[in-house]
Amino acid sequence: MRDQDYMAVALQMAQGTLGQTSPNPVVGAVVVRDGAIVGMGAHLQAGEPHAEVHALRMAGDKARGATIYVTLEPCSHYGRTPPCAKGIIEAGISRVVVATLDPNPQVAGRGVSMLQEAGIEVTVGVLEKEAKRLNEIFFHYITTNRPFVTVKTASTLDGKVATETGHSRWISGELAREEVHMLRHQFDGILVGVNTVLADDPSLTARLERETRQPVRVILDTTLRIPLHAKVVTDGLAPTLIYTTDRAPADKQEALQQLGVEVVRLSSPSGKVEIDEVLVSLGERRITSLLVEGGSAVNGAFLAAGAIQKVISYISLKLVGGAGAPTPFGGSGIELMGDAILLRDIEVERISDQDLRIVGYPQFAQGKERL
Repeated sequence: MRDQDYMAVALQMAQGTLGQTSPNPVVGAVVVRDGAIVGMGAHLQAGEPHAEVHALRMAGDKARGATIYVTLEPCSHYGRTPPCAKGIIEAGISRVVVATLDPNPQVAGRGVSMLQEAGIEVTVGVLEKEAKRLNEIFFHYITTNRPFVTVKTASTLDGKVATETGHSRWISGELAREEVHMLRHQFDGILVGVNTVLADDPSLTARLERETRQPVRVILDTTLRIPLHAKVVTDGLAPTLIYTTDRAPADKQEALQQLGVEVVRLSSPSGKVEIDEVLVSLGERRITSLLVEGGSAVNGAFLAAGAIQKVISYISLKLVGGAGAPTPFGGSGIELMGDAILLRDIEVERISDQDLRIVGYPQFAQGKERL
C-alpha cells in the first residue's frame, strides 16, 4: 500500500468522530510496520488521549522502527494531555507521515520540528486537501475565533420553503430529515430566528437512535417575543441561548432566565441583533460550529454579513408556485446578477427518489470566503 492508502485509513478513523471532539479537531492515526497495520486510533473526546496515543498503545513494541500516519500535525505542547510528538519519539517511530500542519498557534509546525530534531523522517502533505476539509470547522475557529457557519436549507425545485399560506411540512422526504438530525449532532450550536419558533415550535435537537450530545439552541429575538411555553424554553433537552437587544422588556428576560434560558442583550445601533456580534459572542463561548436553520430573514442576514462558510441545500423535486411563497434567503439581496455570490467545491447527490443534496462554499468578495 502507498502512503495515500494508509492516510485514507487514518482519515476514515477521524471521520467517525465528527461531532464529539469539539473544541478539538478530529484526528486519526495508523501505525504501519513491514507493510502491516499494527495500531490504529482516533481522538474521541476533548480531554481524552489523542489519536496517536491510542494507535501507539495498540502497536506496543511493534511501534519501534515503524511509520505512523497522522491526519493532523502531532501536538508539541502540554495541554489537557501530554504532547503527542514526545510520545512518538519515545515509542521509537522512525517515520511520521502528516496530512496537514496544525494552524493552532501553539503547534503550527513545532510538532514537525520536534520530530525532525529527534532524527525522525517526516513527510507532510499526504491527502492534505482531504484532511483540511475534514477539519474545516477547527481550522476556521482556531484562526478566526468565530464559529464555522453552515446554513442548511430545504426548498422545492422552484425555490420555495413554504406555500403562500406558510405551510411547510414536509418539504423534504424522510431520508433527508434523518440526515439533518445526524448533521445537528455534528455542530456545537443550532440557530434560528424567533419567527421560526413562533411558526413551528421546534425542539431543535438531534433526534438519533443512540444517545448523543445536543447542540446549544441559539435564538435571535430582537424584542423577546418568544413564548414562555415554547419547547426550547421548557423541554430541558438542550441549553437555550437567546440573543436580544435593549428593546426587549426586562421582565420577560427575567422570566426566561428563571426557566433556565440564558439571555444576552447586545447593544445595536440598528435596533436589531447584529450577526457579527452574535458570532463574536459565540466564539468566546467556544462554540466552534453553528448550523443555521433559519427562515429567509435570518438566512438573508447571514448572507448580507458575509458570514456563511458552507451551504447545505436539500432540493425536493416538487413544485409549489406562488409569488408570495417564501424563499430560503430574504433581505434586500444582490442588485446585479454579476455580483451574485458563487459557490465553489460543489457536491451534488441524489439521496432519494424525491430529494437532492447540494453542498457548496460561498465565495464572498474581500476575502470573506471559507478559510
